[in-house]
Amino acid sequence: MKKPKLLAPAGDLQKLKTAIDYGADAVYIGGKMFGLRANAANFDFDEIAQAVAYAHEREKEIYVTVNVLAHNKDIEELQEYVRRLIALNIDGIIAADAGVIALIREIDADIHISLSTQASCTNYKAAQFWHQAGVNRIVLARELSAQEIEKIIEQKPEALQIEMFVHGAMCIAYSGRCLLSHIMTGRSANSGDCAQPCRWNYHLMEEKRAGEYFPVFEDDRGTYVFNSKDLCLIGYMDQIIEMGVDVLKIEGRMKTEFYIATVVGAYRRAIDAYMAGAQQNEKIKEQLIEEVKKISYRKYTTGFFLAKPAEESQNYSDSSYVRDWEFAGVVVAYDANNKVVTVQQRNKVVTGAYLEIIGPQREYIAHQLQQMRDIEGNVIESAPNAMQFFCFDIDAPLQAGDIIRQRVK
Repeated sequence: MKKPKLLAPAGDLQKLKTAIDYGADAVYIGGKMFGLRANAANFDFDEIAQAVAYAHEREKEIYVTVNVLAHNKDIEELQEYVRRLIALNIDGIIAADAGVIALIREIDADIHISLSTQASCTNYKAAQFWHQAGVNRIVLARELSAQEIEKIIEQKPEALQIEMFVHGAMCIAYSGRCLLSHIMTGRSANSGDCAQPCRWNYHLMEEKRAGEYFPVFEDDRGTYVFNSKDLCLIGYMDQIIEMGVDVLKIEGRMKTEFYIATVVGAYRRAIDAYMAGAQQNEKIKEQLIEEVKKISYRKYTTGFFLAKPAEESQNYSDSSYVRDWEFAGVVVAYDANNKVVTVQQRNKVVTGAYLEIIGPQREYIAHQLQQMRDIEGNVIESAPNAMQFFCFDIDAPLQAGDIIRQRVK
């Protein structure tokens, strides 16, 4: 059985390193221009070069998003931008616009091109068309069932790869092609600057009753009619791998190191467990489902994978996240002789907190925090200040860069 690649997001260089360290086979990033995450930190050319070096030293891959829907005024600058990207030895470009794809192929006949999900590829004839146009891999639209994906794989050209999203936030608009943000805020989703109005609270107003707001349901707080739950297919790795999908993609270039470490680590284990012959192990599956619930998420849905989503795929009551756990800190040093770890805080930590420490390619380590000290050795009750350093005793094989999470409920 073919082992799929795990493709992870990264909004900056540290997150890219986290994704690779925790098991990603490849990482997709955005440059400072022409990507659809304008509010991520993103990568300048020097940082892309560093990302490529870090990845290639570890036999991993780097893909850069150039998935903007381009206008005439963009073409000249796009040509220079694409040339500079290719010169950095990236492994491929993710694009959605037919003109951008043609431009890339004119510049380089061999560079890998992935068709972005923004292109809304939903059938095998479209996949065949894009392959003829020079595309090497299709990132399928998220609005597809397992049966539809199987049909596309059956009918695709042999050399064409298929990639699908398995985890992350879902857009209410078809393949993310949304106009709400631009209409309501002037910030265009299709230019990488979405304000996410799908997460806002809405009432209904009738044209001739200006100022009278009616809840869509009987709820005086309004309703979140566009607010999708988050996609999670970690419980269906057996089926997805057996279908022959080439690349499994995680959403989240705006997310934290904590999110990336937790989710990438869980999907790495899921893929490896299947390939090792543990695909029928329900205990492993349940453990991994619980693992991806230790990030902030908007409850989970299987999206279109099992069937067309019904009302249970939407969260109508609010737009808040489930936060049973939070990012507590990052290990900056571990003194193995004295069994003391030094941590840089990310959220307030107090004595008595229940912690779990996660590291690359290993199970989490649980720890009840009995005592904390500042870096001068003074006992403290809490670490409330952003990015402050603190220490505690623990006899465990910790390493710099390990992620610490704490239970908050």
